[in-house]
Amino acid sequence: MTDAGTTGGTTTSTVGVWPAFQYADAPAAIAFLVDVLGFTESVRFADGDTVHHAELRGPAGGGVMLGTRRDGSPLSEMPPASGAAYLFCPDPDELYARARRAGARIVRELEDTDYGSREFAVADPEGVVWSVGTYAGHGHGG
Repeated sequence: MTDAGTTGGTTTSTVGVWPAFQYADAPAAIAFLVDVLGFTESVRFADGDTVHHAELRGPAGGGVMLGTRRDGSPLSEMPPASGAAYLFCPDPDELYARARRAGARIVRELEDTDYGSREFAVADPEGVVWSVGTYAGHGHGG
């Protein structure tokens, strides 16, 4: 959910939900999300290949947090490679082509759905499924 407001005539957005993921190889996951799905890395706190915390912004808004899987984290109880996320994208055809060029594992081909979205799904290197489509949520167009 996004809360929008204005500050000095400029519209601002705050992401109200941040999906969080842990990866065995967080740097590879970050590279996949940036290179294949068009995310932008906004912060990374790391020691070498151990990512303590990273934040990535989606190409059309929103964001995710992720880090290296480690004991003691609340997420460590989840099975590895679990989870899924939906990424709103006004042009899924471009990201689909980009994913194909990168050799990503497509788990659902690009299609027009019966609810008016154009979308596909891809698995990241550790198996988390990322659905990408034009559905912006009920009442938000798309």
